[in-house]
Amino acid sequence: MFKTNKKYILLITIVITIFLAGCGASNTGTSNTGNNGKNESLKNTTYPLKLKDSTNKEVTIQSEPKRVVSLSPNFTETIFDLNKQNILVGRTDFCNYPKEVSKVQSIGTITDPNVEKIVQLKPDLVIASNLTKPNNLKKLEQLNIKVLTISKRESFENTYSNIEDIGKVLNANEKARSIVSNMKEKVKSVQEKVKDKKSPTVYYVVSYGTSGDFTAGKDTFIGKMIEMAGGKNAASDVTGWNYSLEKLIEKNPDVLICFNKFNSKNGIKSTKGYKDLDAVKKNKLFEIDEDIISRQGPRLADGLETLAKIIHPEAF
Repeated sequence: MFKTNKKYILLITIVITIFLAGCGASNTGTSNTGNNGKNESLKNTTYPLKLKDSTNKEVTIQSEPKRVVSLSPNFTETIFDLNKQNILVGRTDFCNYPKEVSKVQSIGTITDPNVEKIVQLKPDLVIASNLTKPNNLKKLEQLNIKVLTISKRESFENTYSNIEDIGKVLNANEKARSIVSNMKEKVKSVQEKVKDKKSPTVYYVVSYGTSGDFTAGKDTFIGKMIEMAGGKNAASDVTGWNYSLEKLIEKNPDVLICFNKFNSKNGIKSTKGYKDLDAVKKNKLFEIDEDIISRQGPRLADGLETLAKIIHPEAF
């Protein structure tokens, strides 16, 4: 029986928390209420910029931000892709991409960042998601630090608008539109390649063994990405993340996909029930970088392509 280490349990907890929060997030994003509604067509953002964030709070950004703290990995990745990394003065412990981000001051976790550290960095804007505890954001606002919350349901469409929203706020509209355009082209290309292929059943391993059986149900973003990548989600009979080993053995999916961390692949190969699945016996157990298929950022289209290459290698 696979013995789960503490790091693996922590990873499982973080992943499920992020996925659940994303799926349950408000579908309201930032919306421009100033500049006579013309800002969307401008190359440069006009300040002061008035927006309603995803908490329906009106936020006025007086001038182009010069010192920004990001409280979510996908926002951090977006800021780097917008070539605005020079204004990033703070990030969370989980902001690990690109590698240059390690040089940026960490302010703690996503859910419970260190307010004192953030204040010391003297940001003129903090970009947060629905994962951060509201009382922490309230403390920042009480200290006259501008907070903009951007949280939307997990989908490619909302990922595109997240990037464009951040681009607008940071005066990087053209770059944001270019990123989104390239992402859309890649998604279209992937779907064209797999559209006429037979769909194998795919089971995504979030957790297994003594830590419990968790996967991506039909209502999860990864569950939907499996379908977009030309597979059939083996867990389409459940919502959420809980599954059972008995169901998995009964389904006996064609393909298993797991994290590329904490020796997960080898652990699955030696775990009761899992090791006897046809996918494991036939070397159809594959690893993937979870970050590129769970973060609503610029790498999401790459994540879809990677997933599709695992499910349909013959199409690429």
